[in-house]
Amino acid sequence: MKKIAVIGCGAYMDSGYGCPGEWRCLKAAALGEGKIEAPSSVAAFVKCECPGRALVPTVGMAMKMSEIKPDAIYLSSCLVNAKPGCPYSNAEEMAKIIADKTGIKVILGTHEYH
Repeated sequence: MKKIAVIGCGAYMDSGYGCPGEWRCLKAAALGEGKIEAPSSVAAFVKCECPGRALVPTVGMAMKMSEIKPDAIYLSSCLVNAKPGCPYSNAEEMAKIIADKTGIKVILGTHEYH
């Protein structure tokens, strides 16, 4: 089974915009739906906290503490599609930084549920 990590937008999740942290991402992973192409085990679920400076070290720590290197890292749909978007970074920039630092493929979005 594929192992993945999910990164969610902390501001979005904490504001109660229907993203409780995040059952939809977990459902998509379990069923292999949306951007997650096959049923997958979520090895880490990391919350990006504004302004995002600690995100890459937090992802690294999650992998170190779990002792599991994910096959892919997904930026959650709430992070990728939030309106208004993040005032500090955009999803594409964030994905590139994370991929460059970890050597792991980063995918934009997790699910297409409403």
